[in-house]
Amino acid sequence: MGTSVQVTPLCGVYNENPLSYLVSIDGFNFLIDCGWNDHFDPSLLQPLSRVASTIDAVLLSHSDTLHLGALPYAMKQFGLSAPIYATEPVFRLGLLTMYDHYLSRKQVSEFDLFTLDDIDSAFQNVTRLTYSQNCHLSGKGEGIVIAPHVAGHLLGGTVWKITKDGEDVIYAVDFNHRKERHLNGTVLESFVRPAVLITDAYNALSNQPSRRQRDQEFIDAILNTLRGNGNVLLPVDTAGRILELLLILEQYWEQHHLTYPIFFLTYVSSSTVDYVKSFLEWMSDSIAKSFEHTRDNAFLLKHVTLLINKSELENTPEGPKIVLASMASLEVGFSHDIFVEWAADSRNLVLFTERGQFGTRARMLQSDPPPKAVKVTLSKRVPLVGEELAAYEEEQEKIKKEEALKASLVKEEESKAVIGSDITKSDPMIIDGHAHVDGTLSGARGEAYRDVLIDGFVPPSSVAPMFPFYDNTSEWDDFGEVINPDDYVIKDEDMDMGSMPMGGDLDGKLDEGTASLMLDTTPSKVVSSELTVQVKCSLVYMDFEGRSDGRSIKSILAHVAPLKLVLVHGSAEATEHLKQHCLKNVCPHVYAPQIEETIDVTSDLCAYKVQLSEKLMSNVLFKKLGDYEIAWIDSEVEKTENGTLSSLPLSTPPPPHKSVLVGDLKMADFKQFLAGKGVQVEFAGGALRCGEYVTLRKVGDASQKGGAAAIQQIVIEGPLCEEYYKIRDYLYSQFYSL
Repeated sequence: MGTSVQVTPLCGVYNENPLSYLVSIDGFNFLIDCGWNDHFDPSLLQPLSRVASTIDAVLLSHSDTLHLGALPYAMKQFGLSAPIYATEPVFRLGLLTMYDHYLSRKQVSEFDLFTLDDIDSAFQNVTRLTYSQNCHLSGKGEGIVIAPHVAGHLLGGTVWKITKDGEDVIYAVDFNHRKERHLNGTVLESFVRPAVLITDAYNALSNQPSRRQRDQEFIDAILNTLRGNGNVLLPVDTAGRILELLLILEQYWEQHHLTYPIFFLTYVSSSTVDYVKSFLEWMSDSIAKSFEHTRDNAFLLKHVTLLINKSELENTPEGPKIVLASMASLEVGFSHDIFVEWAADSRNLVLFTERGQFGTRARMLQSDPPPKAVKVTLSKRVPLVGEELAAYEEEQEKIKKEEALKASLVKEEESKAVIGSDITKSDPMIIDGHAHVDGTLSGARGEAYRDVLIDGFVPPSSVAPMFPFYDNTSEWDDFGEVINPDDYVIKDEDMDMGSMPMGGDLDGKLDEGTASLMLDTTPSKVVSSELTVQVKCSLVYMDFEGRSDGRSIKSILAHVAPLKLVLVHGSAEATEHLKQHCLKNVCPHVYAPQIEETIDVTSDLCAYKVQLSEKLMSNVLFKKLGDYEIAWIDSEVEKTENGTLSSLPLSTPPPPHKSVLVGDLKMADFKQFLAGKGVQVEFAGGALRCGEYVTLRKVGDASQKGGAAAIQQIVIEGPLCEEYYKIRDYLYSQFYSL
């Protein structure tokens, strides 16, 4: 039996709700993604609350709220305390995303599901990994290796590979095979025949136009509005797909020398762009190469102005403009307020670049036909004045006094306990094990200083009154007082936190305006008013979500050909459509579980652990292959007394076997090797032409459906000459012969 694998969806199956899944591998519980929606509905997290205490590790795949939005709440309310793993961009941009969501809600409501401190606390537990970095778990997870790989879609987006005993479990949701301006495509196709693949059906029914056509339609819609003296509003996320949109506009404005102003407005816009400038190695090859050759950073934005406050936008000159503002849902944030102001003008355009979450105002406006009027609530936070301020200050003073009283009582109890224990150990005024000390030692001033005058103290006649004496409990050696080095070690997290006013933006890159907003403790209240907005502006939706479409998903799944496939996250129609397609064309084991339904996707492979005897090992000759050592073994397997399998030497001479070449040769690597040996080499017609007469080509499929092993051969073609044998020897040198 193979590695035991169970999958339990906690949220996000047969619908477009946030993503959260429990994956158990040989009893080790992974929580993969911990998402929440833009409504921050606690009812969605009930399944998570029931298993939070059993989770051993958390893996985050993307930096938006759909994948990590519930993390601060779960750690605060559910006691989730497992280590968290993510890439550096997911960690940094996820932190800024949560800041922006909190600040957007705090300005229009008494939002109390989590605080900035809760966000900071949650993200302090994140271990950051680079792409393809193998992380070996220890303790309960001994033998499990996790590694993040490129997913596309968002910066730092991750396809998680979990390996145990040679079997791979792949988690790949919201991936994109297309190469974009700022991101490379996913590497999911490089995984062939994993034991389990968990993927989504979100885009299974959609088809996308070419990137060139989509980008041109995007630019045309914006320019037509601007030339008609209208404004363009793009409701966007905080730090995800907005990066691709910024590059499209920046590059087009630069190439065509346009002067229409572009504004990027979120509470953390400056911090977002500052971080992104330092993440070039996580971006597309074209951006990395451009920086290497010209030192030109693609995110040194010349045509985009970064704003963190709506008042800054209001102070800009009148005239056509583009505003990219959070939130994409239009529920709260700057985009909500700007929409209310601009919706009634038919010259304006609201351009949606992603599908709104279910039940949000953005989703409602994307319906066909869109509503002609919408009811909105306008809220803002205003300082308290007059009687309200006086009442607030009086209440706060009362609370402070109560807290001070509680603190003093606690301190008094602690002092009694400390002094009582010290006196029991060393006070000479103890007769027959009973301390004659009155309980009024509450006047203690810290641990090192205590009052020596004890009110009402009456010593027994046989003992004279003395000043209390307490032993110094410090340890000493020949060199002085013994110190604990751990007390003086500054942890990495503390060093990161040291430069931040709020402790969250760990490199001190939070702009002053946002920091001052976080630190603002001015007494205030939220005032609200309801109104009906007439929607006369143009409403357009264009797909810039950066996800593979239905046709591409089906092609990729057929290439990966997993032994077992689990489908999550997508409408019921899309999930069923993809399930039926995969059953016919990908693999016979396709699952689409319901919420809290546990499915067992343990591999059907017959894998056994065999103990090699010392007698056998003494006659085995190992050869180094990368990080491993390999050898050919002929042996007999038998069960030992304790039930384990043991491999023993053959009692008769082993039969001869054909030589086996071990290795995986990439033709591109072999081309470089031959070039280094002075051989003229080039690719021609899918084959590698070596020198004047010899040609190498790979034949056979990289993967086969239905469980068959991948069969590929390298064929050498050419006349039997000196060059032929030299190329063949070079080829053999790339493999290990057993």
